[in-house]
Amino acid sequence: MKNTQVTLVVPGTTKIEEVPVPKPGRGEVLIQVDTVGICGSDVHSFESGPFIPPKDPNQKIGLGHECAGTVVSVGEEVEDFKAGDRVCIEPGVPCGECRFCHEGRYNLCLKMDFMATQPNYRGALTNYLVHPASMTYHLPDTMSFLEGALVEPASVGMHAAMEAQVGPGKKVVILGAGCIGLMTLQAARLMGADDIVVVDMMEKRLEMARRLGATATVDASREDTVSACKAILGELGADVVFETAGSRVTAAQAPSLVMRGGKIMIVGTIPGETPIDFLKINREVSIQTVFRYANRYPMTIRAIAEKRLDVASMVTHIFPYGESQRAFEESVKNKADIIKGAIEIKG
Repeated sequence: MKNTQVTLVVPGTTKIEEVPVPKPGRGEVLIQVDTVGICGSDVHSFESGPFIPPKDPNQKIGLGHECAGTVVSVGEEVEDFKAGDRVCIEPGVPCGECRFCHEGRYNLCLKMDFMATQPNYRGALTNYLVHPASMTYHLPDTMSFLEGALVEPASVGMHAAMEAQVGPGKKVVILGAGCIGLMTLQAARLMGADDIVVVDMMEKRLEMARRLGATATVDASREDTVSACKAILGELGADVVFETAGSRVTAAQAPSLVMRGGKIMIVGTIPGETPIDFLKINREVSIQTVFRYANRYPMTIRAIAEKRLDVASMVTHIFPYGESQRAFEESVKNKADIIKGAIEIKG
């Protein structure tokens, strides 16, 4: 077997280099990767370097963490997997020993080893990778490898909607119709929200939002977001406002959109400081952030397998592994055209 990996040389430049085929240790599985989703964090790393730069300037930086593939072999003490099993993975490996791991909130683990970031920066854009069996999941026969790779971002949306306690009768505004916004939209719909208004500046994304269940959309490039949303939902505003764009502009709009006693859920990664007018939210409004997900993979896989969650439709571009450099260049240059991109490793 031959193994290669995509490595970020400098921002804007990647290379595919040959590396050894890893061997699964105790409790690990060796996976031949089939498909990897291109996350916004991958695009940021390609464009500007990792959010958290490595301390060692010689550290190799891999890309990609949304992946699915086939088990090739297993290490000692692995009983739930065998060669030939189709799987997807949770890319974060918690320590299992800190307070947050013991509380079941392992996404907050103090020593989390998350793919394509600290501490090891190993990426999923490779032919073969090893991963703990405990963070590996079987793919039902009804799911494709592409759908398996997108369990990861779908779990972000599911976690956000569940933490926000979306339910029947709730009014929701989602600021941003990128991949995470669209996943959050579908999760909110699954949980019974009555009205879901999605806001974005790109018509292609708004069209996809309507296709995936938004009851209304607002084109922020043409309309005032706050006025348009309240014209749809009423002057009280939304029970829950999700910020998924990772923008200070949309975050600053959220207090004007949420109703008394409602919740602002910050899902996006927002750089810098965002001024908040607390006079607009001093009526028992909650502001909460969410970080990735915890314990959401099983339910998300089930929802996708049962066709209650459509993750494949938002994939507008699929690139071959050998053209990974072009895949990232296109993801930077054509953000208005690419809703979700993926890279096929096999084939």
